[in-house]
Amino acid sequence: MNLSASASKELPTVPLGRTGMHITRVGFGSWALGGGDWAAGWGDQSDTDSIAAIRHAVAAGVNWIDTAAIYGLGRSESVIAQALRGMSASERPYVFTKCGLLGDPADPRRPPRFVGAPDSIRREVEGSLRRLEVDCIDLYQMHWPPKDGTPVGVYWQILLDLKKEGKIRAAGLSNHDLAQLAAAEAVGHVDTLQPPFSAIRREAAEREIGWCAAHGTGVIVYSPMQSGLLTGAINAHRVAALPADDWRSGDREFKENLARNLQLTDALARVAKRRGASIAAVAVAWTLAWPGVTGAIVGARKPDQVDGWLGAATLDLDTEEMGEIAGAIRASRAGGGPDQPARGAAGADRP
Repeated sequence: MNLSASASKELPTVPLGRTGMHITRVGFGSWALGGGDWAAGWGDQSDTDSIAAIRHAVAAGVNWIDTAAIYGLGRSESVIAQALRGMSASERPYVFTKCGLLGDPADPRRPPRFVGAPDSIRREVEGSLRRLEVDCIDLYQMHWPPKDGTPVGVYWQILLDLKKEGKIRAAGLSNHDLAQLAAAEAVGHVDTLQPPFSAIRREAAEREIGWCAAHGTGVIVYSPMQSGLLTGAINAHRVAALPADDWRSGDREFKENLARNLQLTDALARVAKRRGASIAAVAVAWTLAWPGVTGAIVGARKPDQVDGWLGAATLDLDTEEMGEIAGAIRASRAGGGPDQPARGAAGADRP
């Protein structure tokens, strides 16, 4: 059974590269739904809350969900299947997942292996199809470049083969650089790229996003709120209280760089107040204002968290506001990479 996009009456959609899919500018990110009992967990998570959050986002018009087999070692994919069970074809969102990271069920907290071997990818896609309870995955992405010596052209060819076989509808790369994109494109078209991108982590704007725009490759960015830092909900006290099974408790952006990141968040708050929007929505809208960015993956563990960023789907930041945020980026010295699009380019990709 192939998933089809829900016909959203509330949120605008844009083409996802040349895939034929049209997606809302924001998609539901399910990293945290994997829970805390694995190497990159977010702490304890209620499946009941996760299912409610997914259904709330879909009911609000969000027409795609991004996940990965490694999230909770399959738990996130299984929870998504439960949430979508019983929905009609017209209601169901697109589901995007990833391969290439292998966890150890006997030791879930052990760091995953980065694998690109063809036989491994074929086993992984079958596992994801089973957990998601579908016959075809809408977008299948190589999560990270492998560390087992498999060349780009070899693992990319497998994804292209899976596309020809009808097991996946589109094939993409995540966390790949410009040289890796070019190597894959030489074998067959790269449908999508999923890079990290936020007002703190801006490096993808230097090269990869522009390359994608020039090659008809859709771009769905992840962590546009920098894992919660750019929402206004994070402060030093909350960071200090993060449990050990929340990966953020050891992340440098939440530790040594926290003060400068919160200074930037204060600037986003001023824009949000003037626009009558949430800080989270402004943070996400900032990423969507960059030409070449198709959509942003935004996480939620409960329905009310969806409401916090949903407004980004229709929030246009103008050139003046982007310039104001760029000034705050420079003043705070947060992150690295370009601080604003070329003059006149902000919002150029809006529908």
